[in-house]
Amino acid sequence: MKKTFFKLTPSKEVFEIIDKFPQIEGSEKVEIEDSLGRILSKDIYSPSDMPGFLRATMDGFAVKAKDTFGASPTLPAILKVKGEIKMGEIPSIRINDGEAAKISTGGMLPEGADGVVMIEYCHFIDEDTIEVERAISPLENVMQPDDDIKKGEIVLRRGRRIRPQDIGALAGLGIRKIEVFRKVKVAIISTGDEVIPIDKEPRPGQVRDINRYTLSSLCRAVGAEPIFLGICPDRFDMLKRTVEKGLEISDTVWISGGSSVGVRDLTLSVLDSISGFELLVHGIAISPGKPTIIGKVGKKPIIGLPGQVSSAFIVAEVFLSRLLRRLSGEEFLDVDTTIDAIMKRNIESATGREDYIRVRLIKEGEKIYADPVIGKSGLISPLVEADGLVRIDMNKEGLYKDEKVKVIPFISK
Repeated sequence: MKKTFFKLTPSKEVFEIIDKFPQIEGSEKVEIEDSLGRILSKDIYSPSDMPGFLRATMDGFAVKAKDTFGASPTLPAILKVKGEIKMGEIPSIRINDGEAAKISTGGMLPEGADGVVMIEYCHFIDEDTIEVERAISPLENVMQPDDDIKKGEIVLRRGRRIRPQDIGALAGLGIRKIEVFRKVKVAIISTGDEVIPIDKEPRPGQVRDINRYTLSSLCRAVGAEPIFLGICPDRFDMLKRTVEKGLEISDTVWISGGSSVGVRDLTLSVLDSISGFELLVHGIAISPGKPTIIGKVGKKPIIGLPGQVSSAFIVAEVFLSRLLRRLSGEEFLDVDTTIDAIMKRNIESATGREDYIRVRLIKEGEKIYADPVIGKSGLISPLVEADGLVRIDMNKEGLYKDEKVKVIPFISK
């Protein structure tokens, strides 16, 4: 049995390994109401222009722009009011020279009109006549038929994660269903004789299964479907059967606990015994989270996470969120979503590894500060208090107070 035991891999190489995993196969059609957060599997082309007609963007009067040329408060243009345009109706009137029609925002311009004078520049002289105190140019305060979206153009591209405004655009075009990639299925296994379900009262030496819930929630936040396979005691045969089941029913298997050096840590031994397993990483040059396993069986990634709460969560936030997005077919993985901030105080770091420091964000005046939240890797409270992470390069010995940094916000922030 060949092992690569704690030959630490730099995070840059870990990301390169993650990016080599292929996207999962399969797609499905969903109603747009159910598409939030899903990944498009096909480009969507507009079936029509939007809004599809000349539309007022201000309350006022629809006019011929040329009839307002030269108009001013001291020399207003005098126009005859022909009627009012009802919302949602095709106008039955035509605007001729010297005429106007009252119109509301969103109303369809009547034939002959090519602009809208804002209502604050118009005053009634009598019931049928207004004076206009400001000149407008053609198409001023008007949306053209294809100003928003043109017929035949790509509205949304393959690989895009659907947002609320995207759903609004689809609704505006009358598109009810779209094709999306299926959700990534993640088999999650908790290991350790000391780990118990959360509805049990822990005895001395026992801990409730926090990792199951943090990892499952992270999966849902990224749009994946977690499948919990239970708490597995430190038994070789039982863990092997559970991992093999995970490989059968999911796209990736995550094992929480059992990835560090120890007499009873069986994860790597179990994985090595599975036919076709290839070890890619055993140990990442980061803190916390160093004892992390990344391997694969065929195309399916298998991840061995540290059992310590903070270590497992930070590895999942930094690396596994990208893995899920990669598997799901999402594009634009390298868009910078960090927050610029200023260190609130000095923080030390050991060279030769990347440190991911938990920080809370504090706004003072116009400045945003990153205040380190210190805590051991087995504690959940520092993660609860923090808003994100600051990465300290492996060649630096720390960060100084008032140094500019980039904060990686937590996915669910």
